Amino acid sequence: MKILVISSSLKQEHIDKISRIAESHGAEVCFTESEDKLPTGFEEPDIIYGFGMNIAKTNKNLKWLCVPSAGVDYLMKPDVFANDNCILSNSSGSYGVTIAEHIITVALMMMRRLTSYYGAALEGRWETTHWSQSSLKDSRITLLGTGDIGTSFARRARAFEPDKIIGVSRSGMSNDPSYDAMYKIDSLDDVLPGTDLLVMSLPSTPETNDILNRDRIFAMPEGSYVVNVGRGNAIDEDALFDALECGHLAGAALDVFKTEPLPSDSRLWKTKNLLITPHIAGNLTLGYTLEKNVDMFTEDLNNFLEGRPLKYEVDRKKGY
Repeated sequence: MKILVISSSLKQEHIDKISRIAESHGAEVCFTESEDKLPTGFEEPDIIYGFGMNIAKTNKNLKWLCVPSAGVDYLMKPDVFANDNCILSNSSGSYGVTIAEHIITVALMMMRRLTSYYGAALEGRWETTHWSQSSLKDSRITLLGTGDIGTSFARRARAFEPDKIIGVSRSGMSNDPSYDAMYKIDSLDDVLPGTDLLVMSLPSTPETNDILNRDRIFAMPEGSYVVNVGRGNAIDEDALFDALECGHLAGAALDVFKTEPLPSDSRLWKTKNLLITPHIAGNLTLGYTLEKNVDMFTEDLNNFLEGRPLKYEVDRKKGY
């Protein structure tokens, strides 16, 4: 059994941990920073932890691919795997903390008008305008997507004393006390008119494509806010542009886009009250996230090598 780990983020303690598990099961493990630097003998590994898509396309012996990302839409396309029976797992569950903190950050930046004041400071101006501000306190927050990311944010947002926190998901179910109510996706049109802050953390599936369309954007109250940390396909970007330019939305913070990198000629770069970040809400730069990510892989590595089902296997029919 050969295990290939592709990562430039791992610390020595992570390398040692993975190596110990592999050795205890008589497996060989090799670490490399990229697919372009494959060691001799590991061109066709049995297991890959990392972004090994080029190998997956040609390696018919690959039994399991574990990607360190939460989203796997890029792996749902035809001809991604040479072995159709290859198990796919992801790292959904390791990014809740870092992305929840990102959401809190951008929401407060928009609602407290820090983007405007900081923009003036970058130009060397002492801005004295007292713009009207909003607050998370007493706000009506809707979470479109209530998995690890959405719920991690809900737990933290509760400390800001919002009026209510509503969850909207496929199942419409959650036992987490952070939510005041839960609804299924088909109730979204009823929920949006009572939403001051909409937080989106949806996976990319055919059902989520343009789920926040023009009608739904303009059904939100005037002066409301949108944050998207899920997938860019979930928002009608032209409609969002119009809603921001005309002032219907007070602000939006997007970490994901339909086309990435966002083209230099995209009008979104100059859209009024739009806060853009380059898909960095969830990555492995936070120590806790990296530790959790490795822990999830090693937990399933033990499961795989001992013949048990994987805990973090992706349901390919659902796409997550």
